Amino acid sequence: MYKLISIVLAALVATGCGPRTENTANAEPANAAPPKGYAFHNVNVVHLTKDDAEITAGQTVVVVGDRITAVADTAAITVPADYVHVDGTNKYIMAGMAEMHGHVPPANGLGQFPDRYLDDVLFLYAANGVTTVRGMLGYPHQLQLKQDIADGKRIGPTLYLAGPSFNGNSIESPEQATQRVIDQRSEGWDLLKVHPGLTMAEYQAMATTANNANMDFGGHVPSDVGLEAALAAGQRTIDHLDGYLEAIDATDRPASRYELDYLVDLSLRHNVAVVPTQALWATIIGASNADALRAYPELVYVPQSVRDGWLGYLNEPTLGYFNATNAAVQQDNRQRLVKALFDGGVPMIFGTDAPQLFSVPGFSALHEIRMLRDAGIPVAGILHSATVAAGDYFADRDSFGKIAEGQRADFLLLGANPLTNPEVIRSHHGVMVAGKWLSREAIDARLQEIRQAYAEPSAEPVQ
Repeated sequence: MYKLISIVLAALVATGCGPRTENTANAEPANAAPPKGYAFHNVNVVHLTKDDAEITAGQTVVVVGDRITAVADTAAITVPADYVHVDGTNKYIMAGMAEMHGHVPPANGLGQFPDRYLDDVLFLYAANGVTTVRGMLGYPHQLQLKQDIADGKRIGPTLYLAGPSFNGNSIESPEQATQRVIDQRSEGWDLLKVHPGLTMAEYQAMATTANNANMDFGGHVPSDVGLEAALAAGQRTIDHLDGYLEAIDATDRPASRYELDYLVDLSLRHNVAVVPTQALWATIIGASNADALRAYPELVYVPQSVRDGWLGYLNEPTLGYFNATNAAVQQDNRQRLVKALFDGGVPMIFGTDAPQLFSVPGFSALHEIRMLRDAGIPVAGILHSATVAAGDYFADRDSFGKIAEGQRADFLLLGANPLTNPEVIRSHHGVMVAGKWLSREAIDARLQEIRQAYAEPSAEPVQ
């Protein structure tokens, strides 16, 4: 059960004095003063709900600092001439996506990765329109990254970070679990991460202390605890649908409709949210097409050592979840389960577990979208889970996930309607990340630089 932790560790490890109008604004040079504001004119704004979406045409979206300050009819709004003005005719603005089960590598690389890997991972998220990441495995000094990004020292998404995980290796007693909660709260972590291996007594000590300290905890369901007890204890998210099929003993046989309905009712009763990570879990259990995984073009954006580890897993799986015999039936159960949870009204929040096992940060979003579409979930619902639902989860911290006044300025400029074809996300025209504009040209240049760096042996750490 601890091999999953090891795999994660191995895998992480435009200014001017006069009016300025252009089809796509370029990112400002690093030493340039930030513009007074941005105005995206005549765009189609995408407003998402769980079951549907509304497109409002002919809008101007104004950004000042890290906030959206106005969304109004283009014909009815006047914007100062010294803002950066972007012509959004025939383009769409959609809120930036959240990665609600992601990972951020340690700053020092643990001796396994190039020094640049951390900054590249942060950039890859943002470059693909992932503007918020809930990091689910903390490392020492990682909290400084939040301030570095806010100060412009690093390019990356807004981070909400879980501390070092609670697992069978890190916790040896209920008292230690209690103290770890107290320590992580005082250190400033945003939530607690649960991994396998905790005893019931250790888990309950963690949960009780966390609830008293008003700290969320989420992640896996330890086998000694089980789904029902984890939900009753107040675990806010169940990631990877962990413990669900185990609760009905359906990892090697088809789940019945009655059993799925029971899981939906149980989830609703305890007001839990799920972070499915369907694409990644299909790979872990052995249900993915190995040739398709090997052919992912985005693999060039991770170090060779990471690629080799992922490719090696296909030849010699190392996780206890892998079971070639039962993979197909388990995957079918997972797809039916996630659809039942969605249809039943259980909150679903988007996540891919990047960077791990062919989940390249940012790029992995489209694989997850495809998997959820295959399960029968409508595109509007999937995109809602990646935007509005994530904003609702963190509503006590900030306002984001929608295109509206007062929301954090996180969005993508798209060339077509993402509800018709979400693949247009890959070819976006630029990303606004907390008020910082990344143009398509700037993104492509940095992606090429990353690709070249990881194609050279010198990019790898010296062992």
